[in-house]
Amino acid sequence: MEISTERLQKIQDLEEKFSNINQKLDTHLEGMKWQKPITYWDYIQTDALLNLQIQRSTLPDEMVFIMYHQVNELLFKMILWEMEQVCFAENLTTTFFTDRLGRISRYFDMLTTSFTIMRDGMDTDQYLKFRNTLTPASGFQSAQYRLIEFASTDLINLIDARYRDTIDRNTPYEHALEHMYWQAAGKDYKTGQKSYLINEFEKKYKKEFIDFMEKYNTANLWQTFKQLPLEDQQNEELREAMRHYDKTVNITWVMGHFNAAKKYIESEAGPQEATGGSDWKKYMLPQYQRRIFFPELWSEEELANWGKDAL
Repeated sequence: MEISTERLQKIQDLEEKFSNINQKLDTHLEGMKWQKPITYWDYIQTDALLNLQIQRSTLPDEMVFIMYHQVNELLFKMILWEMEQVCFAENLTTTFFTDRLGRISRYFDMLTTSFTIMRDGMDTDQYLKFRNTLTPASGFQSAQYRLIEFASTDLINLIDARYRDTIDRNTPYEHALEHMYWQAAGKDYKTGQKSYLINEFEKKYKKEFIDFMEKYNTANLWQTFKQLPLEDQQNEELREAMRHYDKTVNITWVMGHFNAAKKYIESEAGPQEATGGSDWKKYMLPQYQRRIFFPELWSEEELANWGKDAL
């Protein structure tokens, strides 16, 4: 059989590819003879994925709760994947930065609009029963969400506002971690003692958090934005895209989560707390925590009224 010029070129390209990693093309071609054709279910790992939903109760709507949060974690992973590409691009361009920021924002837009699934998709009585089987676990313990925060902004913007004057870039990462805004939700405000919720969280993720904080300290989205040409940093369309991401993550998404939780938690009489025992309102509401990734892009009035319009 005569080999076409196009096919010969492909063979030469393969020869070069495997030669570059000290491999023999013939060995790989032989292996291809015995490979099974790929299927959708093998590639996506459908069977494994659909067997990751393990209920702790007999209540059907717990399955909605589990799958919804698993979908959230998959989207968080997609966001972190894009952040890695843009924050460590070898030859960063404004076009590349803008494109990846658009992807990240679309993932969070999707997360924001999905809260109706939780808010309107579970029976209240069922939720109030199965939530007791989840104690002391809490969505607070989503490590990927913390990583997204670390990769988005300078650490000072994630520090509890009460301690920001005492922390700077020379502060050890472990000390900074102890003063993250979300630490307050896991501590007794009178004694400062940490709850089981946060102790277990840190036991599993503390080292990963500190390593990640160091990795993104000078390579987060804000620092990457500042690497762009000054003219591009002043581009109104790009600045608005940055503001959209900031507001979506720190106000719109948070309030979607808050309103979904409010429907169920406040359906019972008396004071209520989250499954992990935290003061969920002070932890979640933007005007308390003032999570702002890019404060330099907002006016003084906007900063002063951060999150108030969302109530």
